[in-house]
Amino acid sequence: MSGWNADNAAGPAGAGAVTVLDGSSFCLTSSNGDMLPGSPHGAFFHDTRYITEWNISVDDVPLEALAATAPEPFRALFIGRVSGHVGIADTPLLIERERIIGAGLTETITIENHLAVPNTFRLALTVSADFADLFEVKDGRPASPGRQRVRLEGDSLLLECEGTGRSQGLAVHAPGAALEAHRLIFTPTIPAHGKWTQTFTATPYLNGQAVISTAAYGTAEVSSEARQRLFSWRMSMPIPNLGDASVQNTILRSQEDLGSLRIFDPDHPDRIVAAAGAPWFMALFGRDSLISSLMSLLLDPSLALGTLQTLADHQGMEVNHATEEEPGRILHEVRLGTSTESVLGGRSIYYGTADATPLFVGILSELGRWGLETDAVHALLPAADRALAWIENYGDRDGDGFVEYQRQTEHGLINQGWKDSWDGINFADGSLAQGPIALCEVQAYTYGAYVGRALMALDDGDTETADLWTAKAVRLKEAFNERFWLPDRGYFAIALDGDKKPVDALASNMGHCLWMGIVDTDKAAQVAERLMSREMFTGWGIRTLASTMGAYNPLSYHNGSVWPHDSALVAHGLMRYGFIKEAQRIAYGLFEAAEHFGGRLPELFCGLDRTRFPHPVPYPAACSPQAWAAAAPIHLIRMLMRFDPALPWNELWLAPELPNGFGQFRVDNVPFAGSRLAINITQDSITVDGLPDTIKLRLEPRPALRELLNLTRIK
Repeated sequence: MSGWNADNAAGPAGAGAVTVLDGSSFCLTSSNGDMLPGSPHGAFFHDTRYITEWNISVDDVPLEALAATAPEPFRALFIGRVSGHVGIADTPLLIERERIIGAGLTETITIENHLAVPNTFRLALTVSADFADLFEVKDGRPASPGRQRVRLEGDSLLLECEGTGRSQGLAVHAPGAALEAHRLIFTPTIPAHGKWTQTFTATPYLNGQAVISTAAYGTAEVSSEARQRLFSWRMSMPIPNLGDASVQNTILRSQEDLGSLRIFDPDHPDRIVAAAGAPWFMALFGRDSLISSLMSLLLDPSLALGTLQTLADHQGMEVNHATEEEPGRILHEVRLGTSTESVLGGRSIYYGTADATPLFVGILSELGRWGLETDAVHALLPAADRALAWIENYGDRDGDGFVEYQRQTEHGLINQGWKDSWDGINFADGSLAQGPIALCEVQAYTYGAYVGRALMALDDGDTETADLWTAKAVRLKEAFNERFWLPDRGYFAIALDGDKKPVDALASNMGHCLWMGIVDTDKAAQVAERLMSREMFTGWGIRTLASTMGAYNPLSYHNGSVWPHDSALVAHGLMRYGFIKEAQRIAYGLFEAAEHFGGRLPELFCGLDRTRFPHPVPYPAACSPQAWAAAAPIHLIRMLMRFDPALPWNELWLAPELPNGFGQFRVDNVPFAGSRLAINITQDSITVDGLPDTIKLRLEPRPALRELLNLTRIK
């Protein structure tokens, strides 16, 4: 993710914090529903905090939280009461707040009077806005200065700010309210055992125009589109029927979270992409969205297609050192509303990533093997070829065959792989690697891009192009195994530094190399042994950095923590090379960790050993829900099934390796080649219902893609 040039994660939002989201809009509040100034709380639209404070008090007493739930991603319910009455144990007023994020923010407050007599009180809603951009909030910096004013216009409180070349505003509509500075005041009288209800709506404005369409307000209207989208998603989802109830709960939670993280492009309503994670990364990220969509193929392959199409639309066209744009490069992130001085590269789109471009090609090839919309996949081949041209003309900075990175602006990311914190790439002694840096997993992704492009060419009958990229893949694999391998350590270097010296830290990155198949088979056993050692495997997942390394810190972001998506890809790599028990151990460790987190895997958790700490220890600032963490359990199920389509050649490979005791395993409604499959696996049989007659079911592990390339040529 972005913004990790320093250890600048936003502090925790407080115990019981509640997040609701719809598309790229989200709201973060305390457990009683209030948004507290001086905290990361607020309502955000287009990467700008339009509401900083939104607090309810009754007779100047704040609400005491009783319960908070989010029954839908875009809607939260808060139950509270008024506390602090001296000599009274109970309060007669029960207060319910229903909040919906969508076309602005809508909140309906319902207060029940449980006295046998009428009750008159004074309710105040305090509202303020600093119009801070998301990066200022996340980093704990003050908002950029601007000239602000507050005024009342009819039934609306208007908060306005002029500065930084634009005019921002928030209109809070509250019929019947009196105005006191930033406070909207009501003095209702509720009959005995009666109720009082009031609805507030808040609409953000930029340069006089509503930031988000506000054609409909009220809880039913404003949420209808989001509710319909979520309903359609749920109806399209595979239906798991698993013997392990906790695993099934995790899969269902993953489906729900991925549905909530989707972003819809109004210019292309058929395209859907996944935002990276809530609350700070509700935006399109190249690497995150690509990997998340790949790991979610069992749920909805169209998510990968929408991601590829959207990224292709924004593919680099020119050389721009400020944004690190280069022809053919796939973007790192898109930010819509933040001020330019806060955004990476100073523009709304920043391109500083080394891995998104090769991943784009590899995932396009994977999508082609799933048989989804062949014409749409083929339409993306020119973008894939531009991405490959970037690898050779810009990614390989010195012509040695490896893809390197080094930022071109001080506003860019120092490290441009998935471990993009400023200290994420280091030597075994803890010293930092200096660029240009060639990461091991980036070479693996590039290898996957070469093999993938060759397979796509073969599918089109273009043997000349297939031979070209096959030869490049062979040369890269040979060079990688020669230059990155540390024979005296028995593992691969995490990177080569600017002097082409191996960066000798023992890290999880090399598990991605297993996943992509770039590792020579004679080295795989040593890699597997290292990954499953006590220094790397915590019992819950794989540490990002071994506990014996100089920079190891189990409480850090990238230097010893456990990232579920990272561990899932490592497990898949182990399975690919035949290390079945090891892959199963990681998978079950992650599923058990998810159970401790209520079925939802967070972005990351601390890398503390399970033998010392019987529960996984949370990382306080982790995103949750987060796209590739939510997708990891789905990918693990695919891995355990060894479910590998090869539709251009009319084959489906399936060779399940479920752990002992997994129990019943049936998944219905799996999208596949325009139809829906029902997969049922027992100890004695494997059945797949709904498979088109033209597809041959092969009950064996799929060969490595490089081998599949040879087999296809023979056919």
